[in-house]
Amino acid sequence: MTVSSEHGGSRIGGSILVVGAETEEFAPALQVLDSLADTTLVPADEALVTLTRLDADVLVVDERDRALLADAALLRPALVRIVLRSADGVANGLDADTVVVPRPIDTAALRAVCTVALRCANARRQARDLESQNHRLRGVGLEAMSFTPDELDELDCYEGILTQTAGMRRALSLLRKVEGNDTTVLIHGETGTGKELVAQAIHAHSRAPRGRFVAVNLGAISDQLRESELFGNVRGALPGANRAGLFVEANGGCIFLDEVGDASPALQVALLRVLEEGVITPVGSDRPRRVDVRVIAGTNRNLDELVHQGVFRRDLYYRLNVFPIELPPLRHRPDDVFPLAKHFLAQASFAMGRKPPEISREARVALEAYHWEGNVRELRNVMERAAIVCKGGLVVAADLPLASDGDLRPASGGDAASTIVIPPGGAKLNLLEREIFQKTLALAGYNQSRAARILGLRESTFRFRLQKLGIASRRSLPLRLGRVAMFLLTALAELVVIS
Repeated sequence: MTVSSEHGGSRIGGSILVVGAETEEFAPALQVLDSLADTTLVPADEALVTLTRLDADVLVVDERDRALLADAALLRPALVRIVLRSADGVANGLDADTVVVPRPIDTAALRAVCTVALRCANARRQARDLESQNHRLRGVGLEAMSFTPDELDELDCYEGILTQTAGMRRALSLLRKVEGNDTTVLIHGETGTGKELVAQAIHAHSRAPRGRFVAVNLGAISDQLRESELFGNVRGALPGANRAGLFVEANGGCIFLDEVGDASPALQVALLRVLEEGVITPVGSDRPRRVDVRVIAGTNRNLDELVHQGVFRRDLYYRLNVFPIELPPLRHRPDDVFPLAKHFLAQASFAMGRKPPEISREARVALEAYHWEGNVRELRNVMERAAIVCKGGLVVAADLPLASDGDLRPASGGDAASTIVIPPGGAKLNLLEREIFQKTLALAGYNQSRAARILGLRESTFRFRLQKLGIASRRSLPLRLGRVAMFLLTALAELVVIS
């Protein structure tokens, strides 16, 4: 049973478990204990079961039940154990960590012992909470000062990665699970979602102290130079002297291969060999070299679909996809926009030696309404600029750079569909769908991958719908229109719709 009393005074807090019966002798002691902390009274045969579910700080037992002490110590090593013993009682079986309070029960002595024990337990709890908060805020640094305590309580932080949304919390949970081992990780996410930052966090928590972290974007290197960049080359194979390559630079550490879906068939074979055998061969050489490198890969493409299309090797995909982590786009994390904006604003301000400015309500509304096509990277750039141009310690909407079309796009709306006009007499669904797809293509600069992302479709589904609707992609147009020409055509189409 849980003891409840109206006893006044200052409670210390915590939990006390008393083993015994509700007797007349116990009544004053129970009143004293309950004035200090939550007190639970149970019979001896229920004591150990209760301890498994009750996070007790103090255990009070009668000397007749001292056999419980050893098992209680195993269950709760930090538990303070108090034995009520009469003057002629037997001291056998009591260890040095057990506190003896004489019977008849000396309530003053009992109060003094429990007060010290409860204060120590509370101090340990506070230390654990502080350590837990430090762990959550690890990597955030001084930027944490820009958040209120309540805001910090809502945030999950990991090596500078902040979130309070379910999708990103799942990603951080997976990051914590992969701590302490060197398994291969594949990070899925759109450009700008923070794949490299996640890779750095994984590297920071590898099983043992490791060497360098080396990152390379395969999509930014030409096909001819990728193998040389990664594996090096010998003199004569390519212009210039011998080159070690990034795998050698990362030896004993970690290499992050971003946009691995862009790897050529030849490079895929070489990467598979590294993963299976730990061996590389420089371009122009026939002498393999052994390397010890942890591989983390990133992609903004659907590798499973590329495998089914025959573009990406199935065996390499399986080797890379040992531990997949999905990073949601920022438009799917609306509750993260404002905390991240404050974080980046503080980061930029501290770098300039300034106090972080506040963000006005109108600026916050604008930030949260924006579509964030460039994801977290775009938000960081926007806030860096705002830190420079804002005046009077306040960021207003005018300090935020606008999208290329001169307006802020709402994250909740469909960009392409916003200019679709439905005639008063109605319209056929397939005609509306055709218009939506045409305008989305124009908005995306006739980049089918980007257009598919805007509509939230897989690229293969998007292409299939284009064919079904009879819409010509830019590639199939008889003329390669430049960006200016495409802009004029799009503007003309808008005028036709408006008229």
